[in-house]
Amino acid sequence: MADAMWPHPVPPISSEERDARLARLRANMDESGIKGVLLGSTESLRYFTGLVWKPSERLLGALITDERLVYIAPRFERSKVETLPILPGDIATWEEHENPYALVRDLLGSRGRLALDEQLPLFAYHGFVAALGVDRLADAGLLVRPLRARKSPAEIALMARAKAITIEVHRRAHAMLKPGIRSSEVVAFIDTQHRALGAPGGSNFCIASFGDATSLPHGADGDPALQRGDLILVDTGCRLDGYHSDITRTYMLDEPTREIERIWTIQKEAQEAAFAAAHLGATCESVDRAARSVIEAHGLGPDYRLPGLPHRTGHGIGLEIHEVPNLVRGDETELATGMCFSNEPMIVVPGQFGVRLEDHFYMTDSGARWFTQPQASLIDPFSDVAPLTE
Repeated sequence: MADAMWPHPVPPISSEERDARLARLRANMDESGIKGVLLGSTESLRYFTGLVWKPSERLLGALITDERLVYIAPRFERSKVETLPILPGDIATWEEHENPYALVRDLLGSRGRLALDEQLPLFAYHGFVAALGVDRLADAGLLVRPLRARKSPAEIALMARAKAITIEVHRRAHAMLKPGIRSSEVVAFIDTQHRALGAPGGSNFCIASFGDATSLPHGADGDPALQRGDLILVDTGCRLDGYHSDITRTYMLDEPTREIERIWTIQKEAQEAAFAAAHLGATCESVDRAARSVIEAHGLGPDYRLPGLPHRTGHGIGLEIHEVPNLVRGDETELATGMCFSNEPMIVVPGQFGVRLEDHFYMTDSGARWFTQPQASLIDPFSDVAPLTE
């Protein structure tokens, strides 16, 4: 299955799967009375067509109707679009002096509503308002989000492989840490290891925090050096065929203080409680509530107060590292087969330290299943992690 161009034991997303996605989208369009969906240069464009394009001030995307897939592109970009591995479709182009929103209007016709990609920039929305009128526009997110939220076996396999790579990178990073090493050195090493294991873009992101910087959920500025007795927090991930990994480990090279060990144990208990609450039909907010109940039972919080959990328990993940639905109060989405979430009820002790253990799970017909096994030990975090093999 693996080859020099794709060195992984799981396949990328096939054209057949993208065709099936378009069929489901068209069914949603028909039910909602929508004549066309306009996708911008977003992850939804990649999801349905395979076209990956960096967004800019020029409209480039795709118009999907009940019968046609039409790529919309600046005229000078047509030759590049034609060379990319995308679903077959027509290509409609516009010159620099022309109005791309009027082009979409003319392709759509004089009747029917157009649903716009929810991640289109505001200037594009205004362009479509001027071309079609606000009454003919709708939110494509209502059609697209339910489809993207429930991952297929192929999507889950890609994320499982990406996460297996990242946990191996974590294991290797832990082995090279020593007092005096700088955060930037850890970040560079992790990027190199992601690439060595077949993630073509290296690390999609990386946070390596030491000591009191671990109390900042997304890391501190500067380039500190690791000191003896520091708590270490490393959060990183990569992408395979667009699908994300995102794993955090918090550990020490030295003996922890009693307070660090206490908070680490509470955070692990909260993570376990969230996982136990994730069953089919449960709401996203109930999973968040389960984690917070553990934290509050230990005298932390309540709510978002510190010391405690300052943010949601988890987020959806897929082609975007943060996707809806979220494990957070107010999200009443019911968990369903194929949904994928992070589980990371971080505990922050302001100005001192923070603990985040982040793993991800996906919903099956029989309930939640971990992508990666949670961290078992504060001092020996990877003793139960076997080296990655093909």
